[in-house]
Formats: sequence, structure tokens, C-alpha cells
Amino acid sequence: MSTTLGSVVEALGGELVGEASLPISRLAPIASAQAAELAFVAQARYAHQIESTRASALIVPPSLQAVASARGACIVTDDPYLYFARLTQWWRVTHAAVSKPRIHPQALVDPAASVGSGVDVGPFCVIEAGATVADGVRMGAHCTVGAGASIGADTRLASNVTLGDHCHVGERCLLHAGVVIGADGFGFAPHKGRWIKIEQLGAVRIGNDVEIGANTCIDRGALDDTVIEDGVKLDNLIQIGHNVHIGAHSAMAGCVGVAGSATIGAHCTVGGGAIVLGHLALADGVNISAGTVVTRSINKPGHYTGMFPIDDNASWEKNAASLKQLNRLRERLKAAEQAIAQAMSKQE
Repeated sequence: MSTTLGSVVEALGGELVGEASLPISRLAPIASAQAAELAFVAQARYAHQIESTRASALIVPPSLQAVASARGACIVTDDPYLYFARLTQWWRVTHAAVSKPRIHPQALVDPAASVGSGVDVGPFCVIEAGATVADGVRMGAHCTVGAGASIGADTRLASNVTLGDHCHVGERCLLHAGVVIGADGFGFAPHKGRWIKIEQLGAVRIGNDVEIGANTCIDRGALDDTVIEDGVKLDNLIQIGHNVHIGAHSAMAGCVGVAGSATIGAHCTVGGGAIVLGHLALADGVNISAGTVVTRSINKPGHYTGMFPIDDNASWEKNAASLKQLNRLRERLKAAEQAIAQAMSKQE
């Protein structure tokens, strides 16, 4: 589980300052890094940590090269954070133990399913009739691939992932444990005090290079499909309603809820615990703060926030009571403005 600093630079580029043979046994945060470990400093405001860290080597921007090289070895790159991200990927590929592809004897693969080469299927998985699993797919224990569903090449499903009938996941995706793709959307028609189910006849289409966090659910469409475009990143415990459309390379943090038929543009971000109501549209490049409830469509890119600030309970109750009076105060203010305007017009 070790390499050398020179091997890192050879694989990922950057300017090496120091000995290429310096051993690196681990990637670590700069505050807790020890000898033989590699850390990064992305911004000048963290420069004070360079002198105190015990890391054997650092990844730094050109502006911090002098102070970093004064204490020891470093890799200089224009974007240390991006470099570190790619380093973690390289580290996993070169160091993680990977089992040989096989279909576990306790997995159930329907004879009418199509399974590519180099596929790894864990114990108690089920691949149903008409399903297509492309080359290099890896599936943890207890996964289910429904009838007519498909998975693109080199996608990984962790344990207990469910892919519903006729749903599609693209290439190089990562679905963490407990993800459910293609459960029924929440559709019911009221009738005489009862709820009549609307059958959900669409599916879910997920593009390439998508990552979906643990226990996130994406519902199938009522008629058309729910769509997640290329490069989308979803955190844990997110609910995506039926017929939602999420544009390419958007990202959402944990516990976000997106109600049915909402459209999220490309390169958007939604903070943790935020809610987007149904049938709304967010333009490309919209950033929603954590805890915000989006109650209207947003047509321009930008950063949007809507929340009531936290306070001690007594103060919060007083402020909440005042908010209830805002409309009455608004009407009184309008009446006062009109009276003043009339008085001034009479004086003239």
C-alpha cells in the first residue's frame, strides 16, 4: 500500500520539487498527516498549516511553492484540489484489492438475460429476463436488475441496489448501497374520499458517469421517463419524484427532495435538505442553499436562498408572530401613503 512521489508525478503530472524516491504510504489531511504521507493545500489561507504539518510531501499551487519547498518535497500544480481528486482515483485503482469477475453460484441469472464479459455478480443477486448487463459491470450482494432493464459498461452497483423493470443506467456509473431506481412514482387520483392509483408506465433513464448515494430513490415516470443526464452527482437519502428531469453535471447534497415533474437545469447545485416543489423549472447554473424550499421557477442562473434564520425559541416565536402581521401592516402602510399623497395634492 505504498508508492513513491515520483510515481505520482509520472501518473498525474505536476512539477516535482524534491526526491522522486520519497516513499508515500498514504493520502492524508494536512492537519493529521504524518511521515510518509501526502497532503494538499489548495488555497493561500491555509498556508499556515504548511509549517506545522508532518506530511512528507505536499501538493500546492505555484503561489505556495516557495514556502512548501522550504520545508520539504512538494508537487506544484495549478489546481491542487482537482489534482488531489484525481490522485484519490489513481490511488484506489492501483492499491485497492479487486476480486476476479465471476457470477456467484448463489446468484440467479435468467437464461433470457444478456450478461457481458468481465461481469462480477455477487451472491443472491437476481437478473431477470430481458435484462442487459454490459461488459465490466460489478454488482454487490443482493442486487436486483428487473426485466428489460439495462446497465452500461463498467458501472458498479454496491450491495442491495434495485433497478426496476425497463430502467436504464449508463456507463461508468456508481450506485451505492440501498439505491432504488424505478419504484412507482407517487400518483393517485382522489375519488369519493379515497385514493385511486395512477399506474406508473414510464421508466428511469440515467446517463453516463452518474453517482448516486446510499438509500437514494428515483421514481419511474407516470407516462414519460424520469431522466438523469450525464455526470449528475446525488448524495445519500435523496428523493427524486416521477418525471423529474435533471440536467448534466448537476449535484445535490443529502436529504434533498425533488417533487414530480420538476426540471433541474445543467450545472445546478442543491444544498442539503432543500426541497424543489413539483412542476417547477430551474435554469442552468442555479445554486440553491441548504434548507431552502423552492416555491417558484427560477429562470436566471445565480445563488438563491430561502430560509428562516435559527434563533432561541422565544425570539423565534415573536418573529414568527410578527411575520403573520406583515400583510396587515402592508395594507396600513399603503393606506397611509395614499392619505399623504392626497393631503399633498390638496396643498398644491
